[in-house]
Amino acid sequence: MSAKTSQHVYAANLKKSSEPVDKSSILFWLLSGIALIFLLWAPFQRGLFNGNNFDFERPIYSSFVWASVVLILLSIYLYFHWRLKEKSDLTVIVAWLLPITYLISSFTAASTNYAANSIYIQIIYVAFFSLAYYLSKQDLGLSILKYGFVSTSYFIVIFGIMNWLGNKEAAFALVKWFAANMEPNNSYLHAVMSDSNGPRLTSVFQYANSYAAFLIAVLLVAIFLVVTSSKWYSIGIHAFMVVPIIISFFVTLSRGALVILPIVLLLVLPFLKPRKQVAYLIHFVLSFGLSLVILNKLTTIGVTLFHEYKSDLSLSGWTNLLVISLIYAVLAVLVQKFVSPWIEKLTNRLEEKRFAFLAIPVVAVIVGGIGAALLLTDSGVTKLLPENIRTRIENINFQQHSVLERGTFYKDAMKLFNDYPVFGAGGGAWPALYEKYQNNPYISRQAHNFFLQYLTDVGIVGFAIFMIFLIFIYYIYIRNFIKQDEQTRNKRFIFYIASVSLLVHSIIDFDMSFVYLGMLLFLSFGIMISNDTLELNGNWKEVLNSKKWVYPSVVLLVSMLLFFISVKLLSADSQFNQSRAIAASGNNNLNDILTPLNNALSQHPNHPDYVYQKVSILFQVYNQTKDEKYFTEATNLLDQALQKEPFNFPLVDRKIYSLIQKDKTEEALQFTSEKLQSFPWKVYLYEVAISLNTDLGYKAREKINTQKQDEYWNQAFELYSQFEARKKELALLPKEQGQGQAFAETGKMGLALGQIQFVRGKYDAAEAMFRIGIGGSPENQTTKQNIRWYLASLQKQGKSDQALYDKLVAQDPNERQEVQNLVNAKL
Repeated sequence: MSAKTSQHVYAANLKKSSEPVDKSSILFWLLSGIALIFLLWAPFQRGLFNGNNFDFERPIYSSFVWASVVLILLSIYLYFHWRLKEKSDLTVIVAWLLPITYLISSFTAASTNYAANSIYIQIIYVAFFSLAYYLSKQDLGLSILKYGFVSTSYFIVIFGIMNWLGNKEAAFALVKWFAANMEPNNSYLHAVMSDSNGPRLTSVFQYANSYAAFLIAVLLVAIFLVVTSSKWYSIGIHAFMVVPIIISFFVTLSRGALVILPIVLLLVLPFLKPRKQVAYLIHFVLSFGLSLVILNKLTTIGVTLFHEYKSDLSLSGWTNLLVISLIYAVLAVLVQKFVSPWIEKLTNRLEEKRFAFLAIPVVAVIVGGIGAALLLTDSGVTKLLPENIRTRIENINFQQHSVLERGTFYKDAMKLFNDYPVFGAGGGAWPALYEKYQNNPYISRQAHNFFLQYLTDVGIVGFAIFMIFLIFIYYIYIRNFIKQDEQTRNKRFIFYIASVSLLVHSIIDFDMSFVYLGMLLFLSFGIMISNDTLELNGNWKEVLNSKKWVYPSVVLLVSMLLFFISVKLLSADSQFNQSRAIAASGNNNLNDILTPLNNALSQHPNHPDYVYQKVSILFQVYNQTKDEKYFTEATNLLDQALQKEPFNFPLVDRKIYSLIQKDKTEEALQFTSEKLQSFPWKVYLYEVAISLNTDLGYKAREKINTQKQDEYWNQAFELYSQFEARKKELALLPKEQGQGQAFAETGKMGLALGQIQFVRGKYDAAEAMFRIGIGGSPENQTTKQNIRWYLASLQKQGKSDQALYDKLVAQDPNERQEVQNLVNAKL
């Protein structure tokens, strides 16, 4: 069959497979409107980050409401249009297996709340995947989604640049009516944020690396649109945005993105014809070259403006950026109008070769490799870059702390997976459980690898289903791509670029924890396969099509249920925030604070943050009134919540507090010892367990139970030995890798263990223990006690520390007698 005939057959199949929606259809325009509004609204909710904390939940619950409405509207549409014909039609059904696997894993979840939120997020993805799939079956719907994505992405870039060039108030004024609540900052919080590397641009995401991943997608999409647009003004518009995107990319200071960019580029180029590959690379090199001309200046201006706004500097930055952007836009139009036809003539013969599409990417790899070598070796090329960017690039190696830390996260994630291999530990498994499996006391509620985090969530079963879904999407897309003519391919190719950009970068970071980026991924999936012509075979297809009302009915019932759940979650969040606002206002009326909080808990039971808030209030009231009903209510609420959230440390802390308050020392020790298995790097738990063992030993001593006394006190020293062993493990970490949180002996540990040694008559050992806690101010009670016992242990050995003794007595003259009492005590 000739190529011409093949294209004719493809066009005929496409016509048959794409049942157009009436352009005046209310459903069509409602769904299109929701899609556009969501594309604009979602990124400005901090990218819908799933931070596993109530601070981030409201926008996600709002998105869940949106998704439920989308599914309700889609189910109505499907009553008239649903049928199984192409293989892609199956993906809309198979996609539901993703939230179902999360639902199954939730039955044994480490955190019920995290698991539930993960299910809701997966449903959001299914909703927008389905919406994109059906809307983009016709050209109008495809155009709406395509230009909605491109225009909102460009707006995010402009918003970021405005913040970088000091116009943060003006930038926020554009979006504050729908952006996440940032008051009273009058600017978008952390659109530019500083760390040890200096100021970094994050735009809407508040995380530079994920913004860099987004920029990779937008950059490669923009250059593709430059290369494929036919109208000069269209070329100019897309080209004008390329330089701001590149500047934004560099000032994120993301090393990982610099490594990932060429990889994604190589996944894009083979899908283009050689003439387009050459043009693409010309624009890529030309735009980067022009951007480097002003990069140093714009970097310096942005860093300066981060600390202090200067209007002349801001104006200078904008002038430089706009001039270079305009120069590139003009050059891009000239290249496309005059150079591209010449390139086409040169590559005509090459395109006839079988593997011609690989030749130019191979050359690009070689040239890119040389360029990388020049950047990463002492060649002097990096001296052309700004100091902060040069430092980041020169530090790219496998021994840098971020690489070592990620390696540790990945190993720890595999430990977690090994304990929950089949169905995983539920959505949010990593933030719930990472402290149990961590190699050292780092703080990272993200595993920095989407695929590993997915594996820990849903186990091998859920992960296999997701990978089958992923492979099926790309199989359908590539099979259709091969059959399509170039014009048809170009219509959807930007969504292939977006999907691979996000997926590849998510291997080294937590981009998919931003629900907005996850939604973009699934939106891209839906659009990529919506013009499928791969026919389904089998009689079962006809049987299902004869009952085509079944699937829409199921979707309608489920989506209505989801709508009520989502509204309830949103209402609970509102009630909780109302309670917090009342408490923060200084209103001490208990009923005013608890009424909305109780409403929140009735609508969203056992939410750990809601429970913690109420328990803290009840304990505070109990301490003031000594009314047992408040204490009983608090402990009952705690126990219920801990059954659902056993790894929530704030709740664990409150439980320990409640047991100690009621002098349930043995129960408190048992509970603390159990939780040490889940939090082996929590210094506080060692401190509490050692102190409780010491107290119980004293009680046994009072009862003249020497056996029990020694048992408890020996346990205290065993815990200390475990603590010291872990501390030695930290010393073995590579010097480039930080250990994370402090892991050192505390004054309370030293006091408890020193007292045991003092009672046992081992004054030299007691002295060593007390010395741990004598460095602070004597005004601190723990420090004062350590100093008191330390001085007594010295006197018992015939030694002294006159300077410390004088310091203690000067602070409190009564301490002279306290020390003497310890020296004279008959223990």
